[in-house]
Amino acid sequence: MKTELTVTGMTCGHCQKAVQQALAQVPGVQQAEVDLARGLATVTGTADLSALIAAVTEEGYAASPAHGA
Repeated sequence: MKTELTVTGMTCGHCQKAVQQALAQVPGVQQAEVDLARGLATVTGTADLSALIAAVTEEGYAASPAHGA
């Protein structure tokens, strides 16, 4: 299953890496990719949407389901 999140608050490569690592640690995530330019995170696996959003929020960024996801 693929889940896309809109992530706001990222301004640099460090932000991108922090969000990607946080998402990768959520149980059920097989792969996490974060596109800084588009403010989009794509997660593959069975992780719960609320857990993904919580992981991003704990890093200090905002996340919501991407439009059309």
